This record gives sequence, C-alpha cells and structure tokens, in this order.
Amino acid sequence: MAKTPPRPVGRSTRIEVITADGLEPIVRDEMRLLGPLARLDRGGPPCVIGVDYSGDLRALLNLRTAQSVYLVRAFPVPRPKALLGDEHFRNILALIDKVRRLHPPGIFTSLFLSAAGAESTVLTRLKAEISASTGLRVGADDGDLLLRLRRAADGEGWELLIRLSPRPLATRPWRVCNREGALNGAVASAVARLTAPAPDDRFLNIGCGSGSLLIERLLIGPARRAFGCDTDPAALTCARTNVAAADLTARCELHPWDATCLPLHNASIDAICADLPFGHLVGSHAENLSLYPALLNEAARVARPGSHCVLLSHEVRLMEYLIGNRPEWSLHSAIRIDLGGLHPRIFVLERQ
Repeated sequence: MAKTPPRPVGRSTRIEVITADGLEPIVRDEMRLLGPLARLDRGGPPCVIGVDYSGDLRALLNLRTAQSVYLVRAFPVPRPKALLGDEHFRNILALIDKVRRLHPPGIFTSLFLSAAGAESTVLTRLKAEISASTGLRVGADDGDLLLRLRRAADGEGWELLIRLSPRPLATRPWRVCNREGALNGAVASAVARLTAPAPDDRFLNIGCGSGSLLIERLLIGPARRAFGCDTDPAALTCARTNVAAADLTARCELHPWDATCLPLHNASIDAICADLPFGHLVGSHAENLSLYPALLNEAARVARPGSHCVLLSHEVRLMEYLIGNRPEWSLHSAIRIDLGGLHPRIFVLERQ
C-alpha cells in the first residue's frame, strides 16, 4: 500500500525564495520536492516565489537552484518608528534569533539593513538597537545578517525580511578558485538539472572552466562516470581545486580534451552540458562562427539517441541557426535568463 504523504503540521512560516530571472520554473520544481510542507504561491513578481512553509527551516538551506531565501514577517504598523516599540522590537529579536539558531554559533558577526531611507534617524536607531541587543556590529555596505524592510504590498503596514543564510545560497563553499565569467552555483545547478540527471549517466561537461557545472551535477546525485574537459591548463587546475573542495575528486575525471575532437566512442555519453564562450568575457563572435558548429557536430557524435545536451550561450541567433540546420538535434526549450545584465539562453537539446 502506498504511503500517505505527510500533512503540514503547526503554524506555517512565510518565506520568499529569490531566483535568477528566468529560472523560476526550475526553482519551483526543486521546491516541490519538499512536499506538502511547502505551499507555493501560484503567481508573483519575477524572481520571487512566495511560500507558506510548515517544515524545518534548515531544509530550505539545502535548495541548490535558489539565489537566497528569506523569512518574512508582517508588522501592522503605520510607520517604521513603531517597530521600536517593545512588543514589535521583541518580535524582531525573536525572528533574528530563529535565523541565527539555524547555524553554528559565531557564523553571524555583522548586520545590514536594506530599506528605503536606511540612513534616516529612525532606521539608524533601529539598526543601533538591534546591534546592541544581538551583539552584531552594523556593516557599512554588507552584513552576515541581512535585513530588508519594505512597505506591505497592500500598503497596510510593513514587512521585515531576514535572509536565512549569512551569504546568498548561490555562493558555494566549494568555490575556492574563481575564474572570470564563471556561473554562480544556483544557475549551474539549474543547468545541470536540465540534463535530466540519472545515476547511470555518463556525463560530460565540455569547456568545464572552474568546474561549476561538473560539481553541481554531482551534488544533485551520482553518475556512472563524470567527465570535465578544457584545453586551458589554468582552468583545469582551478577545476581540480574546486572539485577537491567539494570532496568530489574520486567521482569525476578532468581531461585536457578539445571539445571539437573528443577521444570518446560514438553514442557513449548520456548527458552533456556547457557554459559556452560568447565573446563577452571569453572568446569572440568570430571564433564562435567556427567553434559552435564543430562543437555541436562533435557533441552529436558522442551523445546517445535520446540524451540531453544543455548549452548556455548569448550567441542566440547563431545557436538558433545552427540547431535549425542540424537534424541530429531537436530543440526541447530555450530559456532566457538574466546574468547581471546579460541575457543569454539555456538551450536544451535532445539527440535524435
């Protein structure tokens, strides 16, 4: 007999999950794995998923495709000054304590309040009072404990948001070596998920750079074999450093392979992904005119029928043209995302 899924128990907590623009559906899919404990809003503004959550807040710290997660509390006050009143201020301190108890002692050392008029007399006093009560120093432009204060959407009262982690969830502890243009952890995890990971995958990350996609794929779950390749020795050294920091050295292989001429058998790979050079920080459009066709041809050779190839690139027109002229690949989807003002696409291809 099938087990009945657990029902939410107790009072729910209001949560906001921040996503990269364009990746909301992928983050929603990951959050549905939390089951009925997480009741997701159907709509909402871009990059924000509202949730009524009845589970352990620590589980939210394990979300891999979210940028950040915030605890939200509404205060029925006409002006922020009222937050300094005894009852409301005690509630604020209780919320802060709730967040701090999710982590080992000493993780939070500073606080920062983000709000319109944050340097006003009232909010300066609020920061000082919180600092005095918590022992956290007020940060000049950042803080481990990030607070956001905003007017409620209906205009009635104010809302205080507290980030659940001292740094954004997208900031990964394994990233001890960074390279310019590397994907943040949350975006890399989303790209890896689009390959439809399976434990018997032979997974290939071409042009692996610092190893973001390779590492995030293995943190989703096991693979039969996992390859990362790059022709840049410095990139491979960086990738090895990050792979070791993620404790994944024994689970993957890094090679100085040319992605356009791979020493792999035909139809030997089950999933492929890459963050392709698109001429902003790495490579150039002129180089891509020859690189992209060769790369797609070689990926088609080593990919088994039915496998997914997920490629991120800002070369949208070039990719659309090349895919449209290659019957080996069918375009499953093209997802537009925002990477700090750049708007590349994630192309999800299926090998025919």
